Amino acid sequence: MTPDTPENPQQGTPDEAKVEQEAAEAKAAAADEAEAQPEAKPKRTRAKKAEPEAEGQAAEETGVDKTAAEATEAKPKRSRIPKEERNPEGTVPEGTTDDAAVAAVEGDVKEAAARQPRKRDRRRTPEPGVLVRAQAKYVRTSARKARLVCDHIRGKDVVEARAILAFTPRAAAKPWLKLLESAVANAEHNHELVGDDLRIAAVHADEGPTLKRYRPRAMGRATRIRKRTSHLTITLTPKES
Repeated sequence: MTPDTPENPQQGTPDEAKVEQEAAEAKAAAADEAEAQPEAKPKRTRAKKAEPEAEGQAAEETGVDKTAAEATEAKPKRSRIPKEERNPEGTVPEGTTDDAAVAAVEGDVKEAAARQPRKRDRRRTPEPGVLVRAQAKYVRTSARKARLVCDHIRGKDVVEARAILAFTPRAAAKPWLKLLESAVANAEHNHELVGDDLRIAAVHADEGPTLKRYRPRAMGRATRIRKRTSHLTITLTPKES
């Protein structure tokens, strides 16, 4: 199909003058719309480009370069004193600059520290007749078995009692050793005594409540099992008393 032979023969060939006139009208309408739209604002240019010129003019007027001016204006850095050297014990008053005064204060502090006894030496002398007691209750061993062990350490000092309990081949020796260490800790903390200077004044094992259990036996019977407990007690006193 061509313009000379259109699909609809009644229409015939298009008029070329009419087509050109329509195209000219479309161009004129587009130009009118473009004129009616507001003009875009021009982009602002940054003022950084003028900085080098201003710097150059200032350098020519003053005769001093920018880097040299910054070097002269820079403040001197302050040297920091290590923390260990800055009044470590807090005894030198702030603002004290005289070396003689600082040395005098430090000397007084050292003398006071030398006169003050150590913590171990500051413990007061034991009072005569002082007793330190520790108790372990509901220990899962019978009182008879516990007494077989405590008879070995009665009247011994703490060091010897530790050695005896450490090498006693009985199960009840372990609760007795733990109880002895507890009594020594009580004496050191509560009474300010030295643990190695103590001896065992009294030690005994009392019967505790018995737990009842049962086991099956022949012919449908049941036999009672008694799980016995005991209360252990140790009393310490200074060797001198």
